[in-house]
Amino acid sequence: MNKKQLQTEQTKKKIADASKALFIKKGYKATAIEEIVKATGCSAGNIYYHFKSKEGLFLYLIEEWDREWEENWRAKEGLYATTADKLYGMAEHLALEQLNHPLTKAIDEFYHNAEKGSEIEERIRQMIKGYVDFNKQLVQQGIDAGEFKAADAAALGMILDGLLFGLSQHARHMERSEALAAYRLAVDVFLHGIA
Repeated sequence: MNKKQLQTEQTKKKIADASKALFIKKGYKATAIEEIVKATGCSAGNIYYHFKSKEGLFLYLIEEWDREWEENWRAKEGLYATTADKLYGMAEHLALEQLNHPLTKAIDEFYHNAEKGSEIEERIRQMIKGYVDFNKQLVQQGIDAGEFKAADAAALGMILDGLLFGLSQHARHMERSEALAAYRLAVDVFLHGIA
């Protein structure tokens, strides 16, 4: 990486770190670009150069969280012998990460209340597709290993994503032990059905 690229990455990180603190404290909508300018000492033009918009900046923070989550999961994944064990481990990992992540409330506000341009909507669709693909691969591992009966792994990956996403909305209002129990039950239901 040359000196200019290094400076660009350092500026981007400075903007991301300062804005993250503001989004955590104030929420998505209440955080203005002017406040990010003041917190970073960067011009609004510099912020727009790196992120194109406030929405682009916030989505960058979500993508960073996703990357960290996946790195942490990949470090743990080898601890689980079977795909079913991985599903339980992943659910627990999700429960703990989502319950404790400081951006959770601002992310909810961003997804549900913010007006977003088509480029941002497409990036969100790609993130969701990534979650479904991640689940699909995990389910396919179980099918390939003979742990699960042959089925449409893509459809099951989407169902698993919907189950875990829906549960994440409820888990934010639960105690930690209650949330962990709910995630484990969700995996039980997913693996065994209710009939």
